[in-house]
Amino acid sequence: MAITFTRRQCLAALLASTAGAIAFTGTAAAQTNFPEKPVTLIVPFPAGGSTDRHLRIVAQEAGKVLGQPVVVENRPGAGGTLGTATMAMTAKPDGYTIALYTLGMLRMPYMQKTSWHPINDFTFITGLSGYTFGFTVRSDSPYKTFNEYIEAARKAPGKIDYGSTGVGSSPHLLIEELAINADVKLNHVPFKGNADMQQALLGGHVMAQSDATGWDTFVDSGKMRLLVTFGEKRTTRWPDVPTAQELGYKVVSVSPYGLAGPKGMDPKVVAKLHDAFKEALYSKPSMDVMQQLNQQPAYRNSADYKAWAESTFAKEKTLIEHLGLMAKQ
Repeated sequence: MAITFTRRQCLAALLASTAGAIAFTGTAAAQTNFPEKPVTLIVPFPAGGSTDRHLRIVAQEAGKVLGQPVVVENRPGAGGTLGTATMAMTAKPDGYTIALYTLGMLRMPYMQKTSWHPINDFTFITGLSGYTFGFTVRSDSPYKTFNEYIEAARKAPGKIDYGSTGVGSSPHLLIEELAINADVKLNHVPFKGNADMQQALLGGHVMAQSDATGWDTFVDSGKMRLLVTFGEKRTTRWPDVPTAQELGYKVVSVSPYGLAGPKGMDPKVVAKLHDAFKEALYSKPSMDVMQQLNQQPAYRNSADYKAWAESTFAKEKTLIEHLGLMAKQ
């Protein structure tokens, strides 16, 4: 049976096909030309801390590669998860808003009900580095060693305090795990980030702090005393300071971080961001600040970073249960 078309139908079909071609061409051009404006990088901690110090340098160097500025926006809160989660739920998946993604994102959903999923609501871009954690007191503290601090907690259960960068953050959970192993009860004081926590410690408002190496300059200047670190071996910068594992507390903590965007990002945009930030990670300014912080590159490509997040999310449930921090169902 023959099918005939009117002149009007032919014209409509031609216009539709032309419009589709224009739309496809426009999308392809947008992918090719990305970025055409500044990219916002959300850092979910206050300005001035160790994470902020590194990410600002990486953003600066990535901007040179991309040909557009990468603007750091600090959005602290909820142990470093608030800014990243807000980005995932509100930002367009166009690559112009991305965020730092930390290990805390894979723990928080076990500890409280969240409106976001740590895997399904994100596009993983690249792994960058990982923290070196340490425990510091003020230089005039009566605690000269970490064992002295723990012994004080044993004599006064719940009266000896420490600060961390928030409930569920690695600095918090590693001390809670250590306290269980040491059979002591400590008083946890959460902060929005390490910059305000350091000021609280220096001001005498908290006895000690568990944190990444944002304390480096204070230790080197003699304002703080570093009692213990939490890596697998002693740091090269502070070789006289023992690890928690050496002291018999059976805690080793390595906390990788990287970059993620909202779910549904175009793979070509992800690739451009990945390549720019990989180059920025290994740039001399980035390597210099990592050396100051006693960190190393922990690069992962987009697929490997997502695979790490998936496997880590499954493993973290055991730790949260062990610490008694699982949210009630």
